[in-house]
Amino acid sequence: MNKLAMSFILPALGLAFFVLLWSLVAKNIDTSLGQFPGPSQVASQASALWQEHKAESEKAEAFYKRQEDRNAKRLAQDPSYEPKVRVYTGAPTFFAQIWTSLYTVSVGFVLASIIAVPLGIACGLSKSVYAALNPIIQIFKPVSPLAWLPLVTMVVSAVYVSDDPLFSKSFVTSAFTVALCCLWPTLINTAVGVSSIDKDLINVSKVLRLKPLAHVITIVLPSSIPMIFTGLRLSLGIGWMVLIAAEMLAQNPGLGKFVWDEFQNGSSNSLARIMVAVITIGIIGFLLDRLMLLLQQKVSWDKSVELR
Repeated sequence: MNKLAMSFILPALGLAFFVLLWSLVAKNIDTSLGQFPGPSQVASQASALWQEHKAESEKAEAFYKRQEDRNAKRLAQDPSYEPKVRVYTGAPTFFAQIWTSLYTVSVGFVLASIIAVPLGIACGLSKSVYAALNPIIQIFKPVSPLAWLPLVTMVVSAVYVSDDPLFSKSFVTSAFTVALCCLWPTLINTAVGVSSIDKDLINVSKVLRLKPLAHVITIVLPSSIPMIFTGLRLSLGIGWMVLIAAEMLAQNPGLGKFVWDEFQNGSSNSLARIMVAVITIGIIGFLLDRLMLLLQQKVSWDKSVELR
């Protein structure tokens, strides 16, 4: 019963109390766009956004069907004709923006992890490497993503030049901004985890005369997994927050741009739609953290440790 209460009953009570408080407070807040939206208005706009997404999807499907029929007719008349497939250019829906943001943050996070984990291991294993990199880490760690964004935008515009680019410049800019801000928590936590490995395990490795790569794989990684994943979870959470801010500031496609566009729109439904986006951002952030926790449970050697 205690486990059931901790898992379901208490969280449900907490959410119910929050929704009740939100409903009561919203009634007493009047803004320039009308009354602050309560739970019912937000739920109504969430449904409206879903209907808009379905309608736009049907338009896109009809567009490609007409194009396919037209190309088939041309080919029947002229077998040498080379069909041209045009991309549907309708406005991105709320749910399409969600996918864009998820894809962008995933790329930025993976790129940062590929760099940060090996560097963190090197810092943890070697005091010389740590001494060399620590000033750089301490200087760039507190830099705001909003300070990085103009620099990244200018560099990408200057370097990423192609007549047929594989990725859009807005995507590359957002992904690299996320990567820059995801680096530091993973790097620092990995270094701390590696440097804190039990000395007995280090001695065992020396006795067995393990080669450096074998030492890292069999001793270092299994022992430092909890700290590495702590860094990864922190980095993913920071990356998700950074991305939304970057999309708002740079007007790059994604949830951040959706929020800013609704704010600029200033309609009577804008606040409720922004609240839908805010709640969606929070839920996605929570699910991303749970996903990392699940992955940690799968790869951790000590299954008896309770992870939260």
